[in-house]
Amino acid sequence: MKNIQSLFVSLMLGIVAGAPAYAQKKYDPGASDTTIRIGNIMPYSGPASAYSVIGKTQAAYFKKINDEGGINGRKIEFISYDDGYSPPKAVEQARKLVESDEVLLIFSPMGTPSNSAIQKYMNSKKVPQLFPASYSAKWSDPKSFPWTMLLGTSYQTEGSIYAAYVLREKPDAKIAILYQNDDFGKELLNGLKAGLGAKASMIVADSPYEVADPTIDSQIARLRHSGADVMFSFGTPKFVAQSIKKIAELNWKPLHFIPNVASSVGTVIVPAGTENAQGVLSGTFIKDASDPQWDNDRGMKAYTSFLAKYMPEANKADSLMVHGYMGAQLMAQVIKQCGDDLTRENVMKQAANIKKFESDVLIPGIVVNTGETDFSPLEDMQMMRFKGTRWEPFGDVIRGRSDG
Repeated sequence: MKNIQSLFVSLMLGIVAGAPAYAQKKYDPGASDTTIRIGNIMPYSGPASAYSVIGKTQAAYFKKINDEGGINGRKIEFISYDDGYSPPKAVEQARKLVESDEVLLIFSPMGTPSNSAIQKYMNSKKVPQLFPASYSAKWSDPKSFPWTMLLGTSYQTEGSIYAAYVLREKPDAKIAILYQNDDFGKELLNGLKAGLGAKASMIVADSPYEVADPTIDSQIARLRHSGADVMFSFGTPKFVAQSIKKIAELNWKPLHFIPNVASSVGTVIVPAGTENAQGVLSGTFIKDASDPQWDNDRGMKAYTSFLAKYMPEANKADSLMVHGYMGAQLMAQVIKQCGDDLTRENVMKQAANIKKFESDVLIPGIVVNTGETDFSPLEDMQMMRFKGTRWEPFGDVIRGRSDG
C-alpha cells in the first residue's frame, strides 16, 4: 500500500512539474509578456516619399490596437525608420532594427529595391520579413527565402493581367512602355511581356528612367513618336503623375495603363489633373475609399471610422493608406494566431496558415489564403477605369498567375 501511495505521489508531482512546461510562453527577441516590437522601413524622404503614408497609417492602426488592449494582452511597439528609398540605407536600418532594437520581425518595408537589398540579410538572420510594401514576386519564394512573404498581387501577375486585357480588347495594339529602371519596373515589364507571349512584338517602343531623374518628359516625347496607341507607365507615383500630365500636354491619346501602386487619386491623379486622367486604366484588389459605392459597406465604414479618429487630417482619397491598413490588419491577424508562442519560427508558421481572411478593404470576393508552399496571399485583381473624379471598377475579379 505504501508503495502504491508513493507511486501516486510521484505521478502527481510529475504532472504538476510538467504543467508549466506544457503551457509555457515562448519568446524570441522583441516579444515579452507585455509588448511586441515590430520594425518597419519607409521612404519618409526622397523620390518615393509619397509612399510614407503607408507607414504612417500602420503606426496609427497599431495605436488603435493598443488603445483597445493590444493583441492577446500585449501592446505593439512599432519602430519605423527612414531609408530615403535608398537600398544601402535600407540595409543599415534593417541591421539597426534587428541587432540594436531587437525587433521580433520587420513588417511592410517599402520598395522593391530596398526589400531586395535586405532579403538575404533577413533570411540569414532568420528574422521574418513580412508583407513588404512592394508586390514583387521575389517575396513569394518559400524554398529560397523562407523568412520573406509577399502581401499583394505581384507586379509580375499584374503585368500579365494587363496583357490579357489588351489581347482581348485591342488585339492590334501598338504598345509603348515607360518603366522605372529597377526591379519594380522591370518586373511589371516582364510580366506584361510574358502575358503577351507570342504577341510581344506588339511592343513597338520602351524607355527606362531612373528614380533620380527630375522628369520623364523626354521619354514620353520619344514614346509618342513611336506611333503607339497603347501606353504603359510602370512607375512610382511621382513619375506616373508626370506621365499622365505630359501625355495630355502632347495631346496624345493612347489607351493608358498605370500600376495599382501608383493609382492613388490623392497622390497621383490630383497632381496630374483629373481632367488629364480620364479613361486611364489600372487594376485593383482594394476598395476605393472615395467611391460612394462603398458608403454603406461594413468594412469601409470601419476604415473611415479609423481615419476619423486616428488620422483626421489624412486625405481620404489616398489609396496608399488603404494598402497600409490592409497590411496592418493581416499583420495583426498573424500575431493573434501566434498566441503565446511569439518565436520568429512560429510567426512564419502562422503567416503561412492564413485561411480565407477578409480585410475590411479588400474587394468583395477577394480573400487572403496562404500555405507552407504558397507565399502569395493575394492573386486576384479587378480592372478599373478613371472617370470623372474617381475610379470605376468593371468586369469580373481576375485570378492571375504568379508565373506571368
